[in-house]
Amino acid sequence: MRIGIIGGGPAGMMCAIKAGENHEVVLFEKNEKLGKKLFITGKGRCNLTNYTDEKDFMKNLVRNPSFMFSSIYSFSPFTAYYYFEDLGLPLKVERGNRVFPASDKSSDVIRAYEKKLRQVGVEVRLNTEVTSIKKDGETFILNGQEKFDKVVIASGGISYKLTGSTGDGYKFGKEFGHKIIDPKPGLIGINLSNNFDLAGLSLKNVELRVEKDKKIISREFGEMLFTHRGISGPIVLTTSSKINRLNDFELYLDLKPALSKEKLDSRILRDFEDNQNKNIENVMRNLLPRDLISYVLDSAKISGDKKINQITKEEREELVKTIKNFKLIFASLDDIDRAIVTSGGIDVKDIDPKTMESKLIEGLYFIGEVMDLDGLTGGFNIQIANSTGYS
Repeated sequence: MRIGIIGGGPAGMMCAIKAGENHEVVLFEKNEKLGKKLFITGKGRCNLTNYTDEKDFMKNLVRNPSFMFSSIYSFSPFTAYYYFEDLGLPLKVERGNRVFPASDKSSDVIRAYEKKLRQVGVEVRLNTEVTSIKKDGETFILNGQEKFDKVVIASGGISYKLTGSTGDGYKFGKEFGHKIIDPKPGLIGINLSNNFDLAGLSLKNVELRVEKDKKIISREFGEMLFTHRGISGPIVLTTSSKINRLNDFELYLDLKPALSKEKLDSRILRDFEDNQNKNIENVMRNLLPRDLISYVLDSAKISGDKKINQITKEEREELVKTIKNFKLIFASLDDIDRAIVTSGGIDVKDIDPKTMESKLIEGLYFIGEVMDLDGLTGGFNIQIANSTGYS
């Protein structure tokens, strides 16, 4: 049997390795090298998977987690860990169970795939773009000339277009009658309308909260960063994937989530009692980053040069409320081309979750990011690619 695989990312490479053990396989990659997007993931370190069990893994999937049930049990994160170590790639587990190559080099991960591809005899064609797929009876014809018994589309989403993810798979899917779930950016920075000048300010141990109709939709604790356009960092990336299909929600930052309102008020009261004759903006340096103080005081409607002994109880209560509910005005998600993953894609309702074969076209398969599947940060998206590719 002759199989054509379109896309040389982790899903395509894993699929080629598995299929290459028993079949003739040609792997098509439009770039000059395999794993171009993989090369830049994790800031060049490549967070390969997350060392966790299947149940915890599923909790970190944003779109269609139930679809992944079969493939994640067939090729679990633990399986992936030892699979790559057996390929000669030493791994290490860091905070949050994130798995990286021991060398901290994504190029070593790609080399492990390439080594196995050679061992099983996969024909890799670089700088080769597939522009058309036609079906003639039981045969697929690629680029108008080359025949295959089965075709696997592993062309990714539309984020990081410079790495070759230009939505080719969506075009092919549409041509064969597949529904495309509107692609949205996932794991992306959030642009704000607030008139902040805080670019570069990093905050630790804060909570980003999303509310809709007075109900809490999401709350993430950890680190974040102010940018020229808004905010980014771990808790922002996670939040972005949870709100990319929401409208009319509100964003709040709890600058002191470890303290209840009562404990925060007591803390502020002690600071005030010790600094009765000082300006409030100076006293607040004991509690908040200097660059943030003026914005918090403005939001609480307190003048920065007001003396502590002039602050009323009502103003202090408003200050506590503001610190616990610092409002961020959502403008938009950042451009999808900067997104770590694409949310959306080929509707999984028309794909067999056990084999990844199209329910509409026999012999046609979809794997990886081209499908409407995505997870949070921590190695979950590359694991999706490897598990669906292995299936």
